[in-house]
Amino acid sequence: MSRRSGNSCGRAARIDGLGRSPTTVEVSHQPPCPSVSVLLVIDPDTKDWTWVFARRCPECGFDASSCAGGAVAALVRSSASDWRTLFVEGSIAPGRTDPAKWSSLEYACHVRDVYRIYDQRIALMLEHADPLFPNWDQDAAAVAERYDEQDPHTVVNDLVSNGATLADRLDGLSVDDWGRTGNRSDGASFTIDSISRYMIHDPIHHLRDVTVGRV
Repeated sequence: MSRRSGNSCGRAARIDGLGRSPTTVEVSHQPPCPSVSVLLVIDPDTKDWTWVFARRCPECGFDASSCAGGAVAALVRSSASDWRTLFVEGSIAPGRTDPAKWSSLEYACHVRDVYRIYDQRIALMLEHADPLFPNWDQDAAAVAERYDEQDPHTVVNDLVSNGATLADRLDGLSVDDWGRTGNRSDGASFTIDSISRYMIHDPIHHLRDVTVGRV
């Protein structure tokens, strides 16, 4: 990924991150430019996280293999409440403490969008037979939507609202609904049961990302 930024007093600056270690590039300007806004871009996460169905996550401790789909709605509400608590405590804010890691605000924006995107995917699975999900590039979204410049209060309110909408949808599923299927653009196939268990690992895992190592 890359982002260009510049203004009338100099050429654009390009930043590319490799191996989750963003690389800064010094750009000279003639005449000197008072300021150039650049974004350190984190290398996209290309790991296949479907392994969470096979074993407990060694980092956050969540075990999707032993989690019932019917338990996910309560986990969504609990996780959303935990994110709100972090905001009240002042722990959701812009600014990366590590240039190779999202800020707590960027993580909150991501979780907000996870709840929205997966609610849309489950709705698609309910409305259509074995649909193909529209692609969602989460890393590109973080840059394009300027996650780290959004208002934390609004972000967390939307996170909680999106979580409630998703949880309500899950609570309203019939026994047969849980077996309905859908497909990701990379070929991964899910039922509503499996995609809900896959999804909830994300906000739980990122709670750990935000809280571990922070005082």
